[in-house]
Amino acid sequence: MELIFDIVLDAVIDSVKILPFLFITYLIMEYLEHKTQEYTADIVQKTEHFGPLLGGLFGVVPQCGFSAAASNLYAGRVITLGTLIAIYLSTSDEMIPLLISEHFPVGTMIKILIIKALIGIIAGFAIDFAVHAYHRAHNKADEDPVRINELCEKEHCHCDDDDDHGLVGIAKSALVHTLHIFLFVLVLTLILGALIEVIGQDRLSQLLQTNPVISHILAGILGLIPNCAPSVIITTLYLDGMITLGTMMSGLLVGAGIGLLVLFRVNPEKKANINVAILLFIIGTLSGLLIDVLGITL
Repeated sequence: MELIFDIVLDAVIDSVKILPFLFITYLIMEYLEHKTQEYTADIVQKTEHFGPLLGGLFGVVPQCGFSAAASNLYAGRVITLGTLIAIYLSTSDEMIPLLISEHFPVGTMIKILIIKALIGIIAGFAIDFAVHAYHRAHNKADEDPVRINELCEKEHCHCDDDDDHGLVGIAKSALVHTLHIFLFVLVLTLILGALIEVIGQDRLSQLLQTNPVISHILAGILGLIPNCAPSVIITTLYLDGMITLGTMMSGLLVGAGIGLLVLFRVNPEKKANINVAILLFIIGTLSGLLIDVLGITL
């Protein structure tokens, strides 16, 4: 019973953490939908070129809520794919609190955050450049149309049925969206937490201490799990000197908090979601492997 209680408590805490970010994100998106719909496309077009830079910088803040917010914004095509990946790669979730609790040198911790942010920013700009080049080669429009209203249809929040498009109506619609995603994340987090307990954190730790190349791949796979446990395991092993900086970075770069979980819930293009996960995994693990190949240490 104590184990079940711990799993439920951890799942509730992890899910509650994202509530403010989700609500604020949906408030912004509802406002754009109801109040400035005719200007939204122009706003996105003018600001998207700086998206990966801003995403990489905001992502280093130790809160998984940013990745969840980014997933919603991408599903509504308010931000680009490059910006989404930049945020995912730089997201730090449990790493910073754990490093602080272990009295890790502040200077070294800042260097780790800078590396994560730089990788996210560079990858984000490269992805957006590649997407634009592909669109130009196939005579397609550079940007996808903003489609915030599709989120309303998917969540069945009946936003358009509400005659009140003032602040109260916008807040009501945002709250409905937030509660839907919260319940979805809570259920999935409970399931994942139970699976991790069944497998055992010690067994996961042992897997990360195998062949150097395999360890990077395994760290990346663990990073894809939308739960705080993998990032805690990976960071702890690095602090104990049991894995390299590159291996830790492979797992932490891929680890986007619950961002991918939310993306699969709100974005109807499942194939695109899988491609995002694969892209995140490839960039994260290759970056971590490159760090070790170059012999970079902190």
